[in-house]
Amino acid sequence: MNLLKTRLSKVSNTIAILTFLFVSSVLGQVTGTTSSDVNRPQEVDQAERAVNEITAKSGILFKQGLLNMQDNRRSQAGEDFNKSVEVFLMSGVNVSRNGKLQGCYNQLIETVYRIEFPSNAQQPNIRSLSATCGWTIDNDLADKVAKIVLTVPSEINSNTNAVIAAGSNGTQINQTQGFNEQKFEASPLDELAKLELTPEEQQIENNPVAQQQYQYIQYAVSNKSLGFNFQVHPMIQQFVNYYQGRGKGTMETGLYRSGMFMRMARRIFREEGIPENVAWLAQVESAWKPQAMSWASASGLWQFIPGTGIRYGLRRTPHLDERNSFEKATRASAQYLKFLANRYGGNWELAMGAYNCGEGNVDKAIRRAGVANFWAAYQYLPQETRNYVPNILATILIANNPNQYGFGHVRPAPQLMYDQIRVPASTSLSLLAQASDTTVEYLRYLNPELRTNMSPPEPYIVRVPSGKANEVVAVFRKYPKANLNTASIAQTSVGESWQNIANRTGVSVEELMAANDGKIVPTGKIIVPTKGNNVQNTNYSRPTNPIPIMPTNGKVRVVKAKSGDTVTKVAEREGISALELAKYNGLLPTSILPAGREIKIPSR
Repeated sequence: MNLLKTRLSKVSNTIAILTFLFVSSVLGQVTGTTSSDVNRPQEVDQAERAVNEITAKSGILFKQGLLNMQDNRRSQAGEDFNKSVEVFLMSGVNVSRNGKLQGCYNQLIETVYRIEFPSNAQQPNIRSLSATCGWTIDNDLADKVAKIVLTVPSEINSNTNAVIAAGSNGTQINQTQGFNEQKFEASPLDELAKLELTPEEQQIENNPVAQQQYQYIQYAVSNKSLGFNFQVHPMIQQFVNYYQGRGKGTMETGLYRSGMFMRMARRIFREEGIPENVAWLAQVESAWKPQAMSWASASGLWQFIPGTGIRYGLRRTPHLDERNSFEKATRASAQYLKFLANRYGGNWELAMGAYNCGEGNVDKAIRRAGVANFWAAYQYLPQETRNYVPNILATILIANNPNQYGFGHVRPAPQLMYDQIRVPASTSLSLLAQASDTTVEYLRYLNPELRTNMSPPEPYIVRVPSGKANEVVAVFRKYPKANLNTASIAQTSVGESWQNIANRTGVSVEELMAANDGKIVPTGKIIVPTKGNNVQNTNYSRPTNPIPIMPTNGKVRVVKAKSGDTVTKVAEREGISALELAKYNGLLPTSILPAGREIKIPSR
């Protein structure tokens, strides 16, 4: 991980490092600074009652979720768990300032995540959650649900074992895990495993064009023009034939999307000492889609399974799945390929094969073949791996000479440009979106490793639109004392006064000036403090899912906020639940909206 952090300093994009002063205040019991000693016990009692009511209501919903899990009603269980968390979010109490509430809330988030995404390595500790929150949940029920979520379906058998052999620490991912049917961008590898070349695609000798192209492969290998050696085999040309025919659309899409990431991939592979052309492996793995996922829960551009990702420093927590990171996963992939190439004496066909099915399967195939040669071991390898290696080699050949293969018309997409900044722990993406003049949805697109609309509970480097880093840094640096996650950002107009802003935001002049370091005249972007909760909403859908929470017919209206609007006020005008509207727009129900802010209203 230290190596990854060191390498990040070489990224060509702007990296602005923010230093923040953290002032933590722990509110064990609520006391009033203006109250007398006589009144203080009554205030403490009221505060304790409020805390107990919140935890008790949340516990009832969580237990109902467990009962639904026990009866295999996963969708209903997911709704119950969501509502259990929403009790905290909608309470109006600053959860982060009360030790009991914060402990219960944080452990609830962790436990629900472990129920939805189970692993043998990190099991849901329902008993501990119950004790922390003061709930009376039967131990038998807790243990039964913990056992249910770790059950692996029987249809994931030999293929799963092959995946685990590729470096997993024993973690098994249930294909049907989660509270609802899994939805994601399918990895092209799922189809590759079943692909059978037609007789026409296999034909080379009686196809003059294929013969000429096959001779080119021999020439390219002999003069080492691709940067690494491999053995010429007819099956490579057969996959070229496939891509020139029924696979043409797949190749066109991959060549186009490669423009977004290939420059970054080549740079990192070069830094790690890997032939740059090997980076085309990502086109076969994911078609350059950062949120691609296979049937075996391999994820990201480079399709790491959880175990192998952990081996190479890619964390997977309730807040992050770094297998979906652009830079970190690319470097991990290069390091893994380097390890495999060294293992097989520089034989890149074997290294690529092991990347697909694991070192154990390749070692076994080599022993059975009696020689460390991919084509000799070919018949002993899994079907997917037999297709995988010649597919990558064919892709490399086409990508390096698209005109010769009929793909000269494809123009790669522009490189995905962004700046990177270091933000404090648990920073709201809604706040970052306002500071960088973009949307939460686009920030999620730039940061596919984030599981929620909040950065992880640690200082973390996030991506913002290109050219916006300095602007975001300036906003944060000007207001180090403000509790930014309980605030929003507003753009001021030339000549506008604090009173004007107070009128349109509903926040007093005194509060506005205090949050903005006592500035006499408002200029540029300013902080608008909001009242209520300091906990941002958490969406339990997979990060590959689009959010809308509300059922829609696919149509979305856009309305503009009026002066003094909040999400709740807009929701009331539109006859929509404030909570659901907030989720749909990546905001809080209490968020204050600047005049003119566009709010999406899904049609029912």
